[in-house]
Amino acid sequence: MRYSKFFIPTLRDDPAEAQIISHKLMLRAGMIQQIASGIYAWLPLATRVLQKISQIVREEQDKIGSCETLLPTIQPTTLWNESGRYDAYGEEVLRMQDRQNRELFYGPTAEEVMTDVFRTHVKSYKQLPLALYQIHWKFRDEIRPRFGVMRGREFLMKDAYTFDIDEDHARQSYRKMLKAYVSTFSRMGLTAIPVKADSGAIGGDLSHEFMVLAETGESKIYYDGKTYNDLVRTVSSDTDIDLEKFLNIYAVSDEVHNPEKCPVAPDDLKVVRGIEVGHIFYLGQKYSRPLNACVAGLDGKPQPVHMGCYGIGISRLLGAIVESSHDEKGIIWPVNVAPFQIALMNLNVKDPDTVSTCDNLYQKLRDYGYDVLYDDRAERPGVKFSDMDLMGIPYQVIVGPKGIKANQIEIKYRKDGNTHVVSLDQIVPFFQDKLMMRTT
Repeated sequence: MRYSKFFIPTLRDDPAEAQIISHKLMLRAGMIQQIASGIYAWLPLATRVLQKISQIVREEQDKIGSCETLLPTIQPTTLWNESGRYDAYGEEVLRMQDRQNRELFYGPTAEEVMTDVFRTHVKSYKQLPLALYQIHWKFRDEIRPRFGVMRGREFLMKDAYTFDIDEDHARQSYRKMLKAYVSTFSRMGLTAIPVKADSGAIGGDLSHEFMVLAETGESKIYYDGKTYNDLVRTVSSDTDIDLEKFLNIYAVSDEVHNPEKCPVAPDDLKVVRGIEVGHIFYLGQKYSRPLNACVAGLDGKPQPVHMGCYGIGISRLLGAIVESSHDEKGIIWPVNVAPFQIALMNLNVKDPDTVSTCDNLYQKLRDYGYDVLYDDRAERPGVKFSDMDLMGIPYQVIVGPKGIKANQIEIKYRKDGNTHVVSLDQIVPFFQDKLMMRTT
């Protein structure tokens, strides 16, 4: 994409309304615009990040056999009356009526609708296990929406639901999903700790929150750093992992941690702050019983299935990544979720050789499948460097007349600021190595 043709309305100064760093940087980098309280327009740069995050989530869900769906955002309240949850969300639910005076919800969650889909079509235990998911927008009318996309009213979410014949099989599905979550966040270059959690209004008796580590995190957690790192390494290499260790890893909130009874050696105990980006629950029969989601068992008799639900806040995750990965210059995107992998920077658009070299490089890099933002603007080099650092694109390919004459191109890695000088014919091999090897 040529910068001159792309829409990136960057700002030079911090917006007065922004309180936390992700909100400031996303506004300054031209990623979002507030339309109403807690409701944002996602501009082209942010949309690309949402798509990349969603694709990683989708691939990991598909890998464990989940089937993607797309449910309606508007739900009939009759389903919520059936489940007994009509009043559970109170004023957080946006309620409305259609022209026939039928009451509707703008869905804050989808347990009822997905259970209705299941009960309509699945009749036998032979059709189990089944896992269904969607990536869709939801709405919760927060009383005080703040912190940009971290606590907005409208948000993009992946929610999955599993259906099994009994508790043992449901817990097996829970374990598969937990492993998928660890792999998902690892691919994004994140440290995401599964912390044992309360199920709250959702229900169930087995629950984990996934917390992305960030200095500005809303929650303080204690966890076994050595065990966690060992387990993540096995996930990254796609080998079998000890799921019981993951389920029982010591990772608790500040309220639960007891220093006198902590089972972790002091040298291995990590104390950090985290941002919740995912939550998984074993629901049991909380929804299948009232909604009569039954299948014929081995004995031919109908029995309510056991369910689990599994959420990832995709739009919230984008903000959490910025909170955990930035510096004084701007955002530092992990490679796998960055809006572009490479920023190609023409330092002199009036020089024919520089323009020709950049045009050729742009086409070659795109032919090899790389996402490239080509800065072809007639701006001073300082403005270009500032904008690219702000937007956080992982690699900057810097092209100017002096370098061309010496057959040298400078490549800067945004995360650590290290630079490499390579010849023109070595640029593609450079990225074939770096972008294959780097995950953060």
